[in-house]
Amino acid sequence: MKRSAVKQFRAIDRGLTIAYVGDGKGKTTAAVGLATRAAGYGWPVLFFQFYKSAQWPSGERVTLKKLGVDVRVRGKGFVGILGDRKSRRQHRQAAASALAEAKQLLFSGKYKLVILDEIIACSEQKLFPVSAIAKLLNERAKHPKAKLVHVAMTGHSAYPAVLKRCDLVTEMKMVKHPYYQGIIASKGIDY
Repeated sequence: MKRSAVKQFRAIDRGLTIAYVGDGKGKTTAAVGLATRAAGYGWPVLFFQFYKSAQWPSGERVTLKKLGVDVRVRGKGFVGILGDRKSRRQHRQAAASALAEAKQLLFSGKYKLVILDEIIACSEQKLFPVSAIAKLLNERAKHPKAKLVHVAMTGHSAYPAVLKRCDLVTEMKMVKHPYYQGIIASKGIDY
């Protein structure tokens, strides 16, 4: 959409749907920034991580908790990398359970912003189908409380079934990354 194409502004009567996607670094960081901004205005915020594990350190989770953000980590860790020894079945069960919990929290009416960090990655790893995300967004649009909640999602793939339901999509493009130079993740930069 061209910027000049917007001729008239209107108030919105529902929550926005946001996606940060792409192969570049910064998707979770953008979501953390969004959560920080919303918390700064006193909004009740849920930061729900699907894919990452509570056993791994995370500077952003520490900070978000200090800001009063409800942080929930439900993943079993990265699938198939970084020494992962869990079965696909364990990862699928954790993802399905996380999706059910996230839906319940989203529909509770308790939050003004819900971040679903790495929900798209779960579909990329075939832990649940992308249709499950589309279904969640469709049900949210019809729910009296959930439709008022702003939702942000992260992941690599730009699935049309998800993105067509979004109001804002930002793609992070990787130009260069230390991982591909054999450099391990850096504390304070990557986690």
